[in-house]
Amino acid sequence: MTKPTTTNTGTPVVSDNESLTAGTQGPILLHDHYLIEKLAQFNREKVPERIVHAKGAGAFGELVVTGDVSRYTKAKLFQPGARTESLVRFSTVAGEQGSPDTWRDPRGFAVKFYTEDGNYDLVGNNTPVFFIKDPIKFPDFIRSQKRLPGSGLRDHNMQWDFWTLRPETAHQVTWLMGDRGIPKSYRTMDGFGSHTYQWINAAGERFWVKYHFKSDQGIEFLTQSEADRIAGEDADYHRRDLWDAIEAGKFPSWTVKVQVMPVAEAEGYRFNPFDLTKVWSQKDYPLIEVGKWTLNRNPGNFHVEIEQAAFEPSNVVPGIGFSPDKMLLGRVFAYADAHRYRIGTNYAQLPPNRAKAAEVNSYSKEGPMRYDYNDPNVPVYAPNSFGGPHADAAKAPDGGIWDFEPTMVHAGYIEHREDGDFTQPGTLVREVLNDAERDRLVGNVVGHVLGGVQEPVLSRVFEYWKNVDSDLGKRIEEGVRAGLNGQ
Repeated sequence: MTKPTTTNTGTPVVSDNESLTAGTQGPILLHDHYLIEKLAQFNREKVPERIVHAKGAGAFGELVVTGDVSRYTKAKLFQPGARTESLVRFSTVAGEQGSPDTWRDPRGFAVKFYTEDGNYDLVGNNTPVFFIKDPIKFPDFIRSQKRLPGSGLRDHNMQWDFWTLRPETAHQVTWLMGDRGIPKSYRTMDGFGSHTYQWINAAGERFWVKYHFKSDQGIEFLTQSEADRIAGEDADYHRRDLWDAIEAGKFPSWTVKVQVMPVAEAEGYRFNPFDLTKVWSQKDYPLIEVGKWTLNRNPGNFHVEIEQAAFEPSNVVPGIGFSPDKMLLGRVFAYADAHRYRIGTNYAQLPPNRAKAAEVNSYSKEGPMRYDYNDPNVPVYAPNSFGGPHADAAKAPDGGIWDFEPTMVHAGYIEHREDGDFTQPGTLVREVLNDAERDRLVGNVVGHVLGGVQEPVLSRVFEYWKNVDSDLGKRIEEGVRAGLNGQ
């Protein structure tokens, strides 16, 4: 039996096909409330797209802990044998909703774990580093990757202008222009928490930690020509690949590993361990296996479960805290604030963002689109004498504690003995990449620069790459000069 069409409040409607009019040729009547409801809903069926990471895809899965890191953290989701439901959203960074998946761009790698102590969000990328180290530059960086205000076109000259004026970008730009700048699929790329976090064990001991998600499918990439071709054939190539693989039962997985640094070793480490443009050497701090993370379920509704998903570094649980990583501390505020703007002050009540394994006892109340509420007998203020929830420091995450000088300054990170904006990208070029990978890096940079970079930015581009590696910089300059001369 066919079900009747109803309004959003359950009232059956007269017609799916014709509006209410004054006669067959008369005007449409305003009191056709189903027509008005339908049009008004349609006008509002999209939430504003994300300023950053607008285009993406997602799925649900599970983390199964196979290792034992209990000596480093008391977080329940990382205890031996623990199984935790999770949600992931992969994305590009600079492109808008309709942009091709195969543009050269970092990929967002945001994971939400539904733990019994509340949701834990790990918001990272497919690279272990980032372009900048202080959040005050984040709006400027993103604007340089977007579109020109006049023409509305993307502009390589604007991108390189920013990059070359901020040498700290060199490490991430080297990653971006290399093979991993365009992964073949979301399944065949690694993920990183990128930031330095803090772990606290049951005895109260503290450690600095970095997360690595190593693809069990292996690392695969697209060449620039392949990516350009696919962009014109299938703009949703990565989204389609992830969906199809899970639908076919080919569940992608990652081995979750961490690097752990004792707090006492941070000050004397050769690189500043909180600088997001730096990595920790795996020779110094080897990877420790945590468990297996598998994606095994596609969303039932993309808009509800993926587009409305909200990830924020402020969501931590007992046993996990923050660090002096300035970019992390800036994101602790910025992400939650972005969600309040984009999907409303009550975004945490939406299906993908609700605490699934934990009980919520909050004094938050009212506001647009609120539908969950406390029993009327629960007080709306704290402290109270009538059975309302009370804070319990023993059960709560402390957010991370560390020593610092109580002096207000505008300053960069303390320089460690091997710090330098070009040190690690130079090592990446000379000691990690092979000849074929270096050749592709040169070709990718040359092609990108020939896409509209002009003086005085052009000369700075050559100097930028010569600071990374003199031979690489020379090859890039020669390639660009030849291209400009039509050779």
